[in-house]
Amino acid sequence: MKSLLILSASLLFLSCKGEPDDNNSADTGPADTGPADTGPVDSSSKIIIETSMGAIKVNLHSETAPITVANFLDYVDQEHFDGTIFHRVMSNFMIQGGGFELKNDVPTEKETGDGIQNESARTKKNLRGTLAMARTSDPHSATAQFFINVVDNPNLDYPNNGGGYAVFGEVTEGMEIVNKIKMVEVGTGYLNSLTPDGRVASGPHQNVPLIDPVIIKSIRREPKS
Repeated sequence: MKSLLILSASLLFLSCKGEPDDNNSADTGPADTGPADTGPVDSSSKIIIETSMGAIKVNLHSETAPITVANFLDYVDQEHFDGTIFHRVMSNFMIQGGGFELKNDVPTEKETGDGIQNESARTKKNLRGTLAMARTSDPHSATAQFFINVVDNPNLDYPNNGGGYAVFGEVTEGMEIVNKIKMVEVGTGYLNSLTPDGRVASGPHQNVPLIDPVIIKSIRREPKS
């Protein structure tokens, strides 16, 4: 995992791959400069996220985020998300998951493919209920981890935070499940992360669900009627 190091509460916390920054500072760092396309949602691209707390239905934005959607569906079809967890939950920001699975009760990062091109310059805004790709400080490092915005987060839009976070879908049913997830008890927990050379490094992370893990049982394409 291409990790960032942040200092918090006198502890060195290893940030999860793709943790979006919840501050409000603007950053005009590098990213794609595609057209500001805000075309309609492709209603034929739908998925169902089955979690341990209930189901969430999502429309994917194939027209405004074609690279991101194709990449995400590739992981869906590989069943990569089955058994992963929401490992980072912030009730006033977002819930993040899709990258860690439980091994001996310890969240452990799964291997992924290469990062993809950041399409944030042309995607929709990071509004409440939208899904966006998580990444590191490298704007083109998103792989499988994603997050669901639980409030409007304009600080995550292009060109802020080093180029913005690409929105690729929106919740159409099950926002009450998202609201349940965002309220679970969280604290500092240990996660096993992958280093760039493939080793596993264990370290403390903030905002980790502590009592009951929120499990992503599966993510599947919704059958077309």
